[in-house]
Amino acid sequence: MFVPKIVTTLKTYSRKQFIGDLTAGVVVGIVALPLAIAFAIASGVSPEKGLYTAIVAGFLISTLGGSRVQIGGPTGAFVVIVYGIVEKFGYQGLVIATAMAGIILILMGLAKFGGLIKYIPYPIITGFTSGIALIIFSSQIMDFFGLPIEHLPGNFVDKWHMYITHFSSINPYSAGIGMGSLLLIVYWSRLNWKIPGSLVAILLSTLLVHFLNLPVETIQGRFGDIPSSLPMPDFPELRWATFRSLMAPAITIAMLAAIESLLSAVVADGMIGGRHRSNMELIGQGIANIITPIFGGIPATGAIARTATNIKNGGKTPVAGIIHAFVLLFVMLIFGRWVGLIPLSCLAAILVFVAYNMSERHAFLMILKGPKMDTAILLTTFFLTVLIDLTVAIEVGMIMAAFMFMKQMADVTHIRILKEDIEDTEELPDPNAVQKRTVPNGVQVFEINGPFFFGTVDKFHDTITVGSGAPRVLILRMRFVPYMDVGGLHALEEVFDRCRKHRIFLLISDIHTQPLIVVQQSGLLERMGEDRYFGNLDDALNFARTLIGLEPMESTAVFEATVAREREKFNLRRSS
Repeated sequence: MFVPKIVTTLKTYSRKQFIGDLTAGVVVGIVALPLAIAFAIASGVSPEKGLYTAIVAGFLISTLGGSRVQIGGPTGAFVVIVYGIVEKFGYQGLVIATAMAGIILILMGLAKFGGLIKYIPYPIITGFTSGIALIIFSSQIMDFFGLPIEHLPGNFVDKWHMYITHFSSINPYSAGIGMGSLLLIVYWSRLNWKIPGSLVAILLSTLLVHFLNLPVETIQGRFGDIPSSLPMPDFPELRWATFRSLMAPAITIAMLAAIESLLSAVVADGMIGGRHRSNMELIGQGIANIITPIFGGIPATGAIARTATNIKNGGKTPVAGIIHAFVLLFVMLIFGRWVGLIPLSCLAAILVFVAYNMSERHAFLMILKGPKMDTAILLTTFFLTVLIDLTVAIEVGMIMAAFMFMKQMADVTHIRILKEDIEDTEELPDPNAVQKRTVPNGVQVFEINGPFFFGTVDKFHDTITVGSGAPRVLILRMRFVPYMDVGGLHALEEVFDRCRKHRIFLLISDIHTQPLIVVQQSGLLERMGEDRYFGNLDDALNFARTLIGLEPMESTAVFEATVAREREKFNLRRSS
């Protein structure tokens, strides 16, 4: 379970596989180059930090991860959270938060949380993904149109207010490069799908701006020259106050990395017919996010688009991901100084296209047409991501989803009195229904249908009344209760105490394993006595016929002793 996938794949590695991995690695490396730079700039850091991330994290994720074809690096999902951390804590704060997130990811993997990520509701994932896409799109308007804004606000509303006030100052050359690059990226795949349109757009736009000396801002013009080597390791100074203030962003980075990487791995599994090791993938992601920021990087995770590109171009093993990292390293070492000539409007066009692809527009519209609860979760998560903060959006979305799920479980749990004169339904005849049995006078049968948890306790108390006018024997049938929590256990204990107070015999029938274990471990089984539990309703009804013939008892001790004595007699009669 904790063995990297590369160890398994290299056991049967062949020359044919290497050729496919080599081709895919080169193509993915070329695709990753502009994305790495663009994501870094959009995140509020210098462009080379995106390259460092794609190289270091890309190598480590492929080497230590649990997927055959996963490609790691900076992704659009981190743009929002990274921008916020850098703006508030600076780059050193981002380094610490990313390393903390890496430790959290390793702990999640060791605790085998890889399979639990699938329980995050789909409307939450769609909501914050669509919100991130809108934020990425909004952040690129300035560079796309070349607007002369010195400091772009981080807030979504303030940002668009700034755009509107400066829209009359559009740079037509930047807008032309941006629009031309966007059209080329969108339609180039119809001419040649093997060469990425983003690469063609970068080459053509860079040549146009450079040789025609167009007044368009470039990477070099804003950030200076791109370094031609990896930096030396730099360990930040750790302080408890900084550590404490960065805990929430670190958890958000870890959750995003886990969700993105495992979603990407699942998509890849469907494309190659394989199966990834989710816990090892989390560990690999964690190690990558600890080491990468030490070498000047930003948070990294599995990238769905680059992983799909890897598969489509023949990638079969993690070797392709390792080659992609070396391709990026080679480009940085040899052509690093030329990277600075890339126009920012072209990079903005690339990110606009990325935002469109990650907008989840079809899923968004599908959820809007679905149940109102899912729609509420989707819209809440979406608007909180855009207007407030991604961390708040995920927290509120998860709380809403939890409460709504509990309400749904409570709604499907039915507690009712079963009478023998109720007719069976023709659609679902039940041979074990109480209607097919004779319930004697003085006996009442209640049945719980669904999970018995704290959300259904009020319904339980409203249905079961114990006091004057109650029957002599109350049978609680639990054949359709797959799960019971402490709330349900407490409600059961309260009913037992009230029944004993009013000298009413409480019997339990058809209880399943999980509720029975809960009752046993809590001590309630011993307190009630095993004499009150029956494997089926027939035995419970037969025993109830014995109890209703007994004289009323004033003493609790006599009452309890009578139940035990009568149960022993009942067992002897049944065995004989």
